[in-house]
Amino acid sequence: MSCTSSVLQHIVDFMSRKDMNLRKLASKSDINAGTLSSILNKNKILTVDHLDRLTKVMNYPEGFFYEQYIKDHLSQNTLNWRRFKPFLYRCADLDKLDCMKQVIHLLMDNLMYTPLLFDVAEDLYQQTKLKAAELLFENVALSERHQHSERLAFCQYRLFLIRLGTNQEKNYNTAILFEPYVERLDELDQLDALRDLGNIYRTLSQWDKVEMIANRLGHLAKTLYFSARPIMIQKNSKPSRPLFTYIALANLFHADVYDTRRDYEQALQYTSCYADLSWVKEDDDNTRHWKNVFLEWAQANTYVNKLRCGDASVLPEYVVYIEKEQDELIPALFNIMEAANRYHFNVDHILKQFESELAAYVNENTTIDIFKSHYSTNLYPLLLHNLAYYYLKKKNYTTAFSFLLKGLEKSAFINNRKCMLKCMGLFEQYRDMASQETLLSYKTIIKGVYENEEKNPSISFDS
Repeated sequence: MSCTSSVLQHIVDFMSRKDMNLRKLASKSDINAGTLSSILNKNKILTVDHLDRLTKVMNYPEGFFYEQYIKDHLSQNTLNWRRFKPFLYRCADLDKLDCMKQVIHLLMDNLMYTPLLFDVAEDLYQQTKLKAAELLFENVALSERHQHSERLAFCQYRLFLIRLGTNQEKNYNTAILFEPYVERLDELDQLDALRDLGNIYRTLSQWDKVEMIANRLGHLAKTLYFSARPIMIQKNSKPSRPLFTYIALANLFHADVYDTRRDYEQALQYTSCYADLSWVKEDDDNTRHWKNVFLEWAQANTYVNKLRCGDASVLPEYVVYIEKEQDELIPALFNIMEAANRYHFNVDHILKQFESELAAYVNENTTIDIFKSHYSTNLYPLLLHNLAYYYLKKKNYTTAFSFLLKGLEKSAFINNRKCMLKCMGLFEQYRDMASQETLLSYKTIIKGVYENEEKNPSISFDS
């Protein structure tokens, strides 16, 4: 049979080959016999649910007839959202993005469908069907490109979140493209958008950007919180967190900025600001939860601040914190190794304590998702570099080069050029201490980096 035969013809031919009457097919597909008869006689439209049931009976893969279904039943009839909507969801379920593109093309000729497609996109986003959601957001944004609309800005926000990944340079470009749309968002959505932008710029060490975001976030959050509307805002369940947390987060961003500038006194002042939330008016369970979260963050960051000033006395308390907060393992160990290398601390006992966790990461046999946060993603190769430096200074070359090669490999994977250069520079400094096997591994990694750069040239950024 021709592959262009109609779906209904496929069904009729199947019945003929299997010597199956209509009633038996109706029973097997769990479709009312009268409904099936009307469909085959073209008196009733075949729905995607009917098609899925019949496809299963005919023993074809799910979605096998979708391309033909578009030709037969969607493009040849008057547009009907009640048929298009469930078809889009099924395409998303089956990851049939090419079919989605065809359907979207049919609908986008009529701008009436733009808000409907936007609603589907947002629903799919909430269901974490991100590829399908991305396709819809892209097309809705395209239809709104000449409008200074909030919907366009929100599409760009969702596309920003969807496109974030492990490649740091792509993340930077994604953030830069989204940034101009933030002010077009509803004020409450702006809070989350500024939070997400700030966090990405933190991972990229774009501290001037983080400071700018912190200023904007703090001003907006204070304006909203201390206005006459906070109760109404909280009742509407927007934004995603209590309003006061965005004021605290702005102070946390500021503390990070001053910390990187080694202005530790100013960093501590901002840390004390988000630790002391006695001014918060609410006293419900969610409020108490977030107040405790910021208090714990302030406690941990105070340890970090003191470590960076050379105070090793806080190490025992910081280790206790790490034991309790395993998600903070990578950032915490990075902070410890940075201080150990700068001030010549001996942290062998700490590394011994977390030896199995580190080995699991390095050997990639852990089930813990180190890329759960973009912050940990960026710090992981830097941690490996710092571990390598620590062991090189102790003349433990086998362990040091193991960490160094893994750090180079991981920084290449996420396209963190600054870390690549740090690893390469450290390797060259100690090249004479490397074994032939280590030199060969290094050469292989560098060759891969070079070949990838030749295939995918891109604009660098200061990180």
